[in-house]
Amino acid sequence: MSETLPAREVRPPRAAAPARDAVEPKKLTRRTIVIAVAGLLLVAAAGAAYWRFARAVDLPVAVATQGAIAARVVGPGTVQARIPVTLSARVSATVVQVHADVGDAVHPGQLLVTLDDRDLSARRGVVAGQQEALLRNTEGARAALVKAQADLELARGKQRRDAELLAQGFVSQAVLDASNSGRDGAAAGVDAAQAALAARAADARSLSQEARYADAVLSYTRIVSPMEGVVIQRLGEVGNTVVAGTPLLKIVDPKSLWVATRVDESVVGRVQPGQKASIRLRSGEVLPGKVARIARQSDAATRELDVHVAFDSVPQRFAIDQEAEVSIAVGEDRGILVPLAALTRDKAGREGVLVIDGGSDGGRTRFQAVETGGADARQLLIRKGLTGGEAVVANAAGVTANQRVRPAAASVPASAP
Repeated sequence: MSETLPAREVRPPRAAAPARDAVEPKKLTRRTIVIAVAGLLLVAAAGAAYWRFARAVDLPVAVATQGAIAARVVGPGTVQARIPVTLSARVSATVVQVHADVGDAVHPGQLLVTLDDRDLSARRGVVAGQQEALLRNTEGARAALVKAQADLELARGKQRRDAELLAQGFVSQAVLDASNSGRDGAAAGVDAAQAALAARAADARSLSQEARYADAVLSYTRIVSPMEGVVIQRLGEVGNTVVAGTPLLKIVDPKSLWVATRVDESVVGRVQPGQKASIRLRSGEVLPGKVARIARQSDAATRELDVHVAFDSVPQRFAIDQEAEVSIAVGEDRGILVPLAALTRDKAGREGVLVIDGGSDGGRTRFQAVETGGADARQLLIRKGLTGGEAVVANAAGVTANQRVRPAAASVPASAP
């Protein structure tokens, strides 16, 4: 009989511990990567340093030289009209019709606005009726005067006859006294008739003035243009009830357009009437002009004076109060000139140029703060900071201080055309 033996626990063999040398290659690989990256960074930094400080960059170079530049006084302004006219109602009424719109050209005497005139027409009719009645009364007074004059002639004739009869003894003194009294009464009647006729004449003159006033007020319901011009604003519409003084239309004479600009007291002395100017409208249109008037009243707050620059020709399109920029030619200024593109700023925001310490043959750039004057499309006047003869970077865009540069083939003096 066989004997069953107890089962033995079978355990898997333990994994052998990794050898020390098997880990080292992995550590060496990470270290190598770190060293390689650091080396690359050092190489890049060295390259950047070379490109930044060691390598000379070809740039256009200009020499700061003495020269002259056109002097201009520049200032902002607005388009104005020397002769602006606002048409307003002179009576209280309702707008019946507006015959002009914005942009329409108008002529003297042209009907622009019609107001309701029914009540004023009725008033004029009343005055006409009074004049007609007065005319009849005047005719009656004139007839009464003729009758009084006839009565006076009759009374005078009777008085003369009675005086002759009294002298002949045919009538008594009482008869002559009655004739004298009748003559004097007839004379008084003539005076009264004349006074009545004069009163009627005075009434006629008064009514005539009242009729003229009624006609004038009635004419205010028909508003006409007082001038040649262009409608720039329409303020009244059909159906509006207006009172005296309510603006209805605004008109300007295009020939009187100018730009009102403000010039500082420190430079206004260089501005003279008749000087040529350039006017740039906000639309981009540039038009020639000339100084027309210089104000004599300065602004106490801004210390500026108004200068009006007239257009040489009427702009095709304009708007009152449109923004504009005026540039007035006031002669020329002399000093150190550099290219306009040479101007740059440092980190502190100061204006300056990049002077090349090595001269026009090349060298390192150095920021030089300057005080600028006038400028044109190409050149800039330097008032302080340069003495003349310095080589400067002609175009400072993208160039920094302490950078090696050398002149490009196209380098020219700053004052060269």
